[in-house]
Amino acid sequence: MAAKILIVTGDAAESLEVLYPYQRLREEGYEVHIAAPARKTLRFVIHDFEPGFDTYTEKPGYTWPADLAFSEVDPGQYVALVIPGGRAPEYLRNDPELRKLLKAFFDTDKPVAQICHGPLLTAAIGGLSGRRVTAYPALELDMQTAGATFQDAETVVDGTLVSARAWPDHSSWMREFLTVLRAKAPVT
Repeated sequence: MAAKILIVTGDAAESLEVLYPYQRLREEGYEVHIAAPARKTLRFVIHDFEPGFDTYTEKPGYTWPADLAFSEVDPGQYVALVIPGGRAPEYLRNDPELRKLLKAFFDTDKPVAQICHGPLLTAAIGGLSGRRVTAYPALELDMQTAGATFQDAETVVDGTLVSARAWPDHSSWMREFLTVLRAKAPVT
């Protein structure tokens, strides 16, 4: 049986930040499940960088079914976790079921990949204290407040935690995450 990886997300997640790791990890041979607050069709968004805007713009994105609700997830069944960005982490960090899941992954030092606004979730459980991370650059102060050392780089690897700024950094992010996965949780 293939090793399982969990993606935690919700409505308003960035489409590419969910679907790229979902497809890339499946291509590598992992079984990938998407968990959300409830089993439902999730509505993702597309964040783009356009000339003349001080920040990214947001447009409706793809829809995708959640395989599981957070309350249905047994973290012991998964070898790694992926935390996409977008606006979803802003409200998901308040979900007590999700915080329990995240804590289980960090307590057992399983590989975790986070991108963009995803580190807001790991900050909510104290998982960034003393760590080196990157995130969407506008979150630099949030990362420092969470006790992390922020680095404005494509990808930052700190032990089993692999973080990236946003979807333009996907290649570097998944390359580094797969290096960690192959060492800690190879496909069986």
